[in-house]
Amino acid sequence: MTDTAGEPLGPGPGSGASATGDGLIRRRRRRWAQGSALGAAVLVAAASGAGWGVYAKLSANITADDDAAAELARYERERPTALVRDAQNILLIGSDTRAGDGNGKYGRDLGSERSDTTILLHLAADRRSATAVSLPRDLMVDIPGCRQEDGTRSDPVFAMLNHAYQVGGSACTIRTVEKLTGIRVDHHMVVDFSGFKEMVDAVDGVEVCLKEPVDDKAARLRLPAGKVTLDGEQALGFVRARKSLGDGSDTERMERQQRFLGALVNKVQSNDVLLNPVKLYPVLDAATSSLTTDPDLASLRGLYQLVRGLRDLPAEHVQFLTVPRESYVYDANRDQLVEPEAEKLFARLRADQPVVVTQGNSQDVPGRGTGSGGPNGPSPAPTFRGNTAAEQTCE
Repeated sequence: MTDTAGEPLGPGPGSGASATGDGLIRRRRRRWAQGSALGAAVLVAAASGAGWGVYAKLSANITADDDAAAELARYERERPTALVRDAQNILLIGSDTRAGDGNGKYGRDLGSERSDTTILLHLAADRRSATAVSLPRDLMVDIPGCRQEDGTRSDPVFAMLNHAYQVGGSACTIRTVEKLTGIRVDHHMVVDFSGFKEMVDAVDGVEVCLKEPVDDKAARLRLPAGKVTLDGEQALGFVRARKSLGDGSDTERMERQQRFLGALVNKVQSNDVLLNPVKLYPVLDAATSSLTTDPDLASLRGLYQLVRGLRDLPAEHVQFLTVPRESYVYDANRDQLVEPEAEKLFARLRADQPVVVTQGNSQDVPGRGTGSGGPNGPSPAPTFRGNTAAEQTCE
């Protein structure tokens, strides 16, 4: 059997399974969204007899960001050039809009949105690795003049990264990130609070492991120590909490978000979800309903074409890290890049070269290793503090 692109869907029943099935289970746990949820959606729609109706509904859920596309086209000449064919860079933006049931508890709605979470996802040209780089919302950056919602244009400003989304939406954020990194952003996706909660609820919660109890009044989150399965509301509080978890820094919070995303990936790619139409459809419905993307991705087919090559990507090759950062020299509550380590990371992503991550303590030097030639040949690739989707939240 093959998919719509003529690629094999995978082995038939029993192929490669051990007598106990343990080997098959391990392989499935290592796969990145095996077959991909989007690819599976196409198959499920056909197999269930719902066919075009299901496909059309899921595709219609996605909002096309036409305004951003027009704005980016206006500045095409100043945008970076993609250096490696088939490598893809997707900017994932978590909007802090307070719209939606129950979202007001996470802060006042001041009439504007900011990018509460910004992640640059790099998919290698051979689709054998994926690297997700978190960019701190408090990172001080140069924000270009951008088209505002009322049609006027803002003045260029040196401000926090999340200010770009407030000023000019996704297009302004993309231009800011491209200016910062020199990396061409090929696609973008914006997800809001409601979509995140619904996604977690659709997979029946995600398990995390807590070393100590959590009691965060600001996030309205109370959790016991040990293994805990979070529902959507709890998960949102968990990834947004700062004061009661870790050292209270935004860096620690980003690392917690990365670990949670790894656990979510493992939950979504489990057979209990991907191969169960009853569970898969709500997951896809929740994911697409909260999604705003560039026009090329604004359909189930567009998303599937992007991610279909990831079906056999081992979870240990899906990496999460935070860009090397430190406290801003003029304000300890803001961030600035650590150089030259940050540029080492950006250069490797631009050239589609491997990035190595390792877990470590706060004293580890980010980006250690030069990646350049020496008397004994090329030195190791720079190593950055981070983790992979294969590293379980709970052992």
